[in-house]
Amino acid sequence: MDDSERGSDLKGRVMKPAELAVYQEGSVVSREVMKGKAGTVTVFAFDEGEGLSEHTAPFDAMVQVLEGRVEVTIDGEPLEVGEGEVVIMPADHPHALKALTPFKMLLTLIKT
Repeated sequence: MDDSERGSDLKGRVMKPAELAVYQEGSVVSREVMKGKAGTVTVFAFDEGEGLSEHTAPFDAMVQVLEGRVEVTIDGEPLEVGEGEVVIMPADHPHALKALTPFKMLLTLIKT
């Protein structure tokens, strides 16, 4: 599947983002929903204790927690984020995520 086809099976459908990625024991699962020149939208499912190690991104990224709880660390500052809450990770700032419970998120990356 090339980049232009990613998420094409989702276009024109009503969906529940949390149902697009399924928890797997000891894993992080992702499903790209949209990808374009302006950015990406991806659903992730993290098993408890799983995470993404500290890194930076050249663009702002918004984490919307769909289920569960996650610790998002930005510039060394831990933030606990729960279902229905949002945090924006600023471009070029180190950040990391660690699942406090099994959790799902919708990650929106906007290229500027």
